[in-house]
Amino acid sequence: MNILIVDDHAVVRKGIKQILSEEAEVTFLGEASNADELFSQLYDKKWDIVILDITLPGKNGLDVLIELKRRKPDIKVLIMTMHPEEEIAIRALKTGASGYLNKDSVPSELLRAVKKIHGNAKYISSALGEKLALYLDKDMSRLAHELLSKREFQILCLIASGNSLTEIAKELLISVKTVSTYRTRILEKMNMKSNVELTHYAIKNKLVTSL
Repeated sequence: MNILIVDDHAVVRKGIKQILSEEAEVTFLGEASNADELFSQLYDKKWDIVILDITLPGKNGLDVLIELKRRKPDIKVLIMTMHPEEEIAIRALKTGASGYLNKDSVPSELLRAVKKIHGNAKYISSALGEKLALYLDKDMSRLAHELLSKREFQILCLIASGNSLTEIAKELLISVKTVSTYRTRILEKMNMKSNVELTHYAIKNKLVTSL
């Protein structure tokens, strides 16, 4: 398998390469230190797996994941991070990641994750799995919009009030692409598929007045 390692720390990339180079199934290991390097190499090889740090310089790792899956829907992505937050893990998996692993994991777990993902399965550690179960249980009683960040909630209300992405971008002084990314996250978090669903929800829960 061909694996591309994306992390801004050279020592981390070197450590991952050393671990994976001992695996017979691994035929090529590439490196990228940021999103630009990742996308510049994306079509150089038939990458089977991208190991992606969630915190890259200049660009949010989840945004990189969204763009990566848009360009290469079949590519498998293993998120490796120092951040074990359950909400980030859920968002990453829902966005298309095949696995989520903390950088503190032992080498054998990295190898296990890579093999499982290469076999078209999902991978999360047992420790994270227990935390996710508790997190989901805790959130079952929360309304969908309560899972949103302040900015996501603001954009939800603007969408539900009939504003276009361009109008929202002008009002918030951000790019249309950024607004579109927020909209994607909002739909994922709230398990909805369209602006119409968002609008109906917002009106029903009195987040905005009916149009």
